[in-house]
Amino acid sequence: MRMGLAIDASCDLPQDFLQQHDIAVMPIAVRVDSSTFKDNRDPAEIQRFLSLKLGSRSHSAETEPCSVEDVQKLFLEKLVLEKDCVFCLTITATRSPIYDHVVKASFAVLKNYRQVREPAGITGPFLMRVMDTRSLFAGSAPCVIEAVRLMQANETPAAIRERLAYIAENSYGYMLPRDLYYLRARAKKKGDRSVGLLSAVLGSTLDIKPLLRGYRGDTSPVGKVRGWEHGCETLFQYAADRVRAGLLVPVMCTAYGGDLAELPKLPGYDKLAQTCEEYGVTLMQAPMSITGMVNVGEGAVTVGFAAEEHQVDF
Repeated sequence: MRMGLAIDASCDLPQDFLQQHDIAVMPIAVRVDSSTFKDNRDPAEIQRFLSLKLGSRSHSAETEPCSVEDVQKLFLEKLVLEKDCVFCLTITATRSPIYDHVVKASFAVLKNYRQVREPAGITGPFLMRVMDTRSLFAGSAPCVIEAVRLMQANETPAAIRERLAYIAENSYGYMLPRDLYYLRARAKKKGDRSVGLLSAVLGSTLDIKPLLRGYRGDTSPVGKVRGWEHGCETLFQYAADRVRAGLLVPVMCTAYGGDLAELPKLPGYDKLAQTCEEYGVTLMQAPMSITGMVNVGEGAVTVGFAAEEHQVDF
């Protein structure tokens, strides 16, 4: 059985990993003023977004997640011909309509795929499995990485689905935003009251940054740190501690909303890299998606991993 993967553009994974494992990306359209971007994790498009230095104007951006029709087209024109089973892994349904769009698209795909496969001489059924990663940004990555491993091990679709559901339930995505005013403006634009004006003003005045977590569909602050550099050290130290405690998927995913060359220079990152090497854990680096940057602001740092349930203590 030819098995494959599809993700939405908000999942922060390196482009070379996506290409190596032939992972399809469901794009998101982003419009900022007169500029339009196709967020499909193309490094050139991410660089174009950064080079325009749209800055604070990005909080008013309009985003259009891949539509039901776009997903149907991707599958019926391409994936049903190239694969026999495709797992679609999406950002948590509590923060985006992408999961619902893909589920709706799957009905038409599963109804009509034979009309596409049979003329091409492809026999046998086509399977499409849609799964919510329960997290976002780098936090969605562990599910994708584990799916690749399971497919390479020739596990059955049922076994893969069961394992990925467990990983999704135990995936953590943490973010340290750089600009609370931006985060508040974007939240207001989307009708999200999670970042209030008072907290933004106090945070900026006192240089206090929240540490945000995406976990089991919930995104909320779980700690506060004083100062950007101290925040980076705190987040990376916590990630290193989780590596020592043991991960369900031996990968620590990191992402940065800017020039990726800056990520390894951040305070505490070198110690995280050393810990990952000592414990045989792969440390991945990826640029944050354009969608991620317009929603939380440039310069944000995220980490994602899968681990058994544990208490957070920042």
